[in-house]
Amino acid sequence: MRWLLFINLFFSTMSAAYHPPTKVVVYGDSGYPPYSYLSNGQPAGIYVDILQTVFNTMPSYQVQIQLVPWKRGLKMLEVGEGFALFPPYFYPDQRLYISPYSNPIIKEEVSVFCSSKTANSRELSSWPKSYFGLTIGINESFSLGGREFWQAVKKGQIQIKEAQGNRDNILNLHNDKVDCYINDRISILWEIKQLIQEGSLPTDWKVTESASVSSEQGYLGFTNVTPERYPYKDEFVTDFNASLEKLKQDGTLEAILHRYDLSD
Repeated sequence: MRWLLFINLFFSTMSAAYHPPTKVVVYGDSGYPPYSYLSNGQPAGIYVDILQTVFNTMPSYQVQIQLVPWKRGLKMLEVGEGFALFPPYFYPDQRLYISPYSNPIIKEEVSVFCSSKTANSRELSSWPKSYFGLTIGINESFSLGGREFWQAVKKGQIQIKEAQGNRDNILNLHNDKVDCYINDRISILWEIKQLIQEGSLPTDWKVTESASVSSEQGYLGFTNVTPERYPYKDEFVTDFNASLEKLKQDGTLEAILHRYDLSD
């Protein structure tokens, strides 16, 4: 009988001591290749590889990455239905529902690409003044371009045309529906290459990289709405930042970038 009591006590103690990993869903942009996109229905890309590597070093959590259209992901954070989203840039004065932001993950260079027709018809060295009167393509719910650009948009000096992602915007540029397109430089070049390879763009199509607008860091952004749904949030953010910094220091992050030929 004493052995039976001991065995029951042992397993009761073990059960109380064991805490299964907390299940967490992190959302990402489904239309931002090569940084994050769906490949055969599965999450893929630079940010996906980096974040999955980070999450694998966080044993207290079982993290699932789900990719959704960017606009939907932002809305999920805004109403508190999503816990975290990647990779927003740091715009705390525009998206008040995101707080905190993680430590920066990687740096992206934001550039403007214009059609040859537009580039040959005017001087485009000064952003955004040289672009007054033009229509600029931009991804839905993206806030790129800087304050002067958005002031010019508000005043009607520049028109914008939103599309869901790189593919639609680049095709709009090719079809003269926009004069220029603004987004991350590598992302634009990568998508143009894919469209040419699949035959959606002619092999001799040329665009002009007319201006480098800014360098932006990508982050993992967390909702600050309905905090009661995410009692693990503070601990998760702390663990994520610590694991991310270790990957930077031990060269793992750089090795991931090398796989995409994007290291400095």
